[in-house]
Amino acid sequence: MRWARFVGTELLAVALTAVVAVLGEPAFAWSVPAALVGCALLPLRHVWPPLALLGVLAGLAGGLGWPPALVALYRLGRHGRSVPRVLLWLVLPVVAAVAPVFATQDLRWNQGVLVVGYVVVNAAAATVVGMLVGTRARLVESATELARVRDSALAARADAARAEERARIGREIHDAVGHHITLIAVGAAALAASTREEGTRRAADELRALAKRSLGEVRTALGLVSSTAGAGTAGAVVSDVDALVAQWREAGLAVELVDARRTTDLPPALGRAAYRVVQESLTNAARHAPGSEVRVEIGSVAGSLSVRVDNTASAEARDVVGRGGAGLTGLTERVGAVGGRITAGPRPDGGFTVEAWFPPQPAPVA
Repeated sequence: MRWARFVGTELLAVALTAVVAVLGEPAFAWSVPAALVGCALLPLRHVWPPLALLGVLAGLAGGLGWPPALVALYRLGRHGRSVPRVLLWLVLPVVAAVAPVFATQDLRWNQGVLVVGYVVVNAAAATVVGMLVGTRARLVESATELARVRDSALAARADAARAEERARIGREIHDAVGHHITLIAVGAAALAASTREEGTRRAADELRALAKRSLGEVRTALGLVSSTAGAGTAGAVVSDVDALVAQWREAGLAVELVDARRTTDLPPALGRAAYRVVQESLTNAARHAPGSEVRVEIGSVAGSLSVRVDNTASAEARDVVGRGGAGLTGLTERVGAVGGRITAGPRPDGGFTVEAWFPPQPAPVA
């Protein structure tokens, strides 16, 4: 489509300039052929603007080459970046148009000045118009680029502000939650040391272990520990999920775990994300569908990791439509951050399914 429009425009330009040139009164026998040659060479201005200008010099000398010359001069000014260089090119058409007049006619000095002035004004007018149009186009392009850079700078500033606010909130959460979790762990340790009942001591030890683990997860989520420090446990998806399922079974949730993975060597980021999917899904099942049966499936296909959590319908299920869903939103962001995909929704039988897919390697963080 673009080529057809380009060819049509060039044919129209050549035809119009040729018609106007032929309508003029030839001064020499070769005036018309020279003007038509100049018209035919006009497409060369797209290759290099001076080429078309050189092609119309013979037509200017013959007196009929002004129509194609104006088009060539406009193109020269349109794409000329250096004003001195454009002015140097203007000397050629002026000389080509004036020289035959002085050679064939005996003019007084004032008539010669008028002839030169007329030629210069005609040649300069088309060139200046081209320069103005070219300058305007470059200014529009520069303004568009400046607007794009400004938008990018504003977006970067907004991202930096959000990151700073998140870091501040993270520090506050760590200080407040970490303080209380530490108090729970210390109190549980004191209870375990002071009690004589074995059941109470065991429950206090479990409470202390859960408090320490919760504090570690808070620090990991807030980025307060290095990736190497958490690599030993974050990648152990199977063992972590086993312990998580065991905790929920003790709490009274009927959970079945099916692990069909072919590899246990996972990057830490993928391990953490997969663990969070199971953790959030079990929490939602216990909160919104108490008494339901839950099935957790972990598998791998072509090196990728898949996690699926299904819970059956429950007679005590609570309607949570329109109540936020921040947990699933957070899961979507977490899974997407490592290049994975997640889908979640109700089943026709009244149950609920959460399914996530993870690539073999986490996506690079922007």
